[in-house]
Amino acid sequence: MKNISSASFDVYGFKFTVSGPAGQAFSGVCQDFSYFETESSGDGCTVEIIDSEPDYDALPEVEASVYTPRNVVFKSNNISYIDYQGRAIGIHDSIADSFRIQSRNPDLLYESVYLFLLSQIGAYLDKRGMHRVHALAVSIYGNAVLVLLPGGGGKSTLTLELLKHPDVKLLSDDSPYINRAGHVYAFPLRLGLLQGGESEVPEEHRRVVQRMEFEPKVLLNYEYFADQVISDAKPRLLLLGARTLSPEASLDRVGFWKGFRAMTANCIVGIGLFQGLEFILSSSPWEILSRFSLATSRTRNTISLLRRSRIYKLRLGRSSASNANAVIELAKKTLADDQ
Repeated sequence: MKNISSASFDVYGFKFTVSGPAGQAFSGVCQDFSYFETESSGDGCTVEIIDSEPDYDALPEVEASVYTPRNVVFKSNNISYIDYQGRAIGIHDSIADSFRIQSRNPDLLYESVYLFLLSQIGAYLDKRGMHRVHALAVSIYGNAVLVLLPGGGGKSTLTLELLKHPDVKLLSDDSPYINRAGHVYAFPLRLGLLQGGESEVPEEHRRVVQRMEFEPKVLLNYEYFADQVISDAKPRLLLLGARTLSPEASLDRVGFWKGFRAMTANCIVGIGLFQGLEFILSSSPWEILSRFSLATSRTRNTISLLRRSRIYKLRLGRSSASNANAVIELAKKTLADDQ
C-alpha cells in the first residue's frame, strides 16, 4: 500500500486539507499552494486523491446535468459525480464539503484537484467581498501594479522579466484578489509557461503537466520565486496590456472608462478566470449571470481600485527587457509624482 500524506492550507479563511499518495499529483498541489500552508486545523474542505481506476459500478444511475469541455456532471441531491471522459471520477459532496478524485492518470489527478480548489476558493471569497482579477500583479516600490492581458498574452514572461529587478515583488502572475477598498492581495500559486520559454529556470524548479484541454505546460514551482512574494499592496497603476510587433514597449495614459471596460471583462464578468461551473452551479451555467449581488460587489471593488490607480495603455514590444523596464520606469515616475 502506498504511503498517504496530508497537508493543510488556509487561503484568506478558506481552509482545506489535501490527502493522498505522496506522488506527482499530491506534491504538485502542495507546491502550488505552499504560500498558504498552515498547521492542520481539523476543519474545512477535505480533498482526497485516490490512485486507482475509476469505479463506475459504484455510481448511481442518474442523468447528466452539466456539460463542460473537460467533463460531464451527474447530480444526485447534494452530491455531484464528475466524469472526466472515462479517465477519472470526481465526487463532490457540497454538504460534507469534500471532494474525492479517482484515477490512474497523475496529470489528471493533479489538474482536477487544482481546478476544484480554484473554484471553491473563488466562490468562498466572492461571498466575502474579495474578488479575483485576471491580471499580473506586482508590487514596485510598495505600490501595486496590475497588468491586464488575455491568456497567452505574456503575463508569465513579463513576470519573470520583472522579477529580475530587486525592487519588484510578486503578488500573483494571473489572479490577485482585491477587497472593497481596492487593496490588492497575493495569490501566488505557480508560474505557467508554454514549452520552450523555460530555459532560464533551473530544471529542479520546474515540471511539465499534460493538460485536459490544451497543450502541455511548464510550471515553475512556488519555491523558485518564494522569497520575492509580498502579501499585499495598495493599488497605484492599472495597465491595459496588448501585444504588438514593435521592437520596444510604449505607454499612454487613458481614462477611467477605458479602465472600467477592461475590468468588466477581467473581474466583474470574469472572462479568463476559471469559474468551475461543474462545482458551483446547481442547475445551468446561466445561473451565475443572475447573481446580481455578486456583480454589484465586483463592480464596487473595481471602482475602488480604479479610483486609486493611474490607468495606462501598455503596448508590449518584442523585447522582454524593454517591456519590464517600461513598467518599472512608469512605477518610478508615479512614485516621484506622489512625493
